[in-house]
Amino acid sequence: MRVVADTGLCQGHQLCQGEAPDVFGFDEDADVVVLLEERPDESRRAAVQTAVKYCPAFALSLEED
Repeated sequence: MRVVADTGLCQGHQLCQGEAPDVFGFDEDADVVVLLEERPDESRRAAVQTAVKYCPAFALSLEED
């Protein structure tokens, strides 16, 4: 799986970071999400899916390999 973050849509809520802090970081200066891991291990799938699902700005998505 590949995580995609649209920083143009990100509103800086940081919910993704709460769900999967090893995958999502935050750029304080730009006030947007940063991907720490674009292709996280399969063991993180549930946490990443939850982060994508609950992003209030719909800035995150998953692409299957």
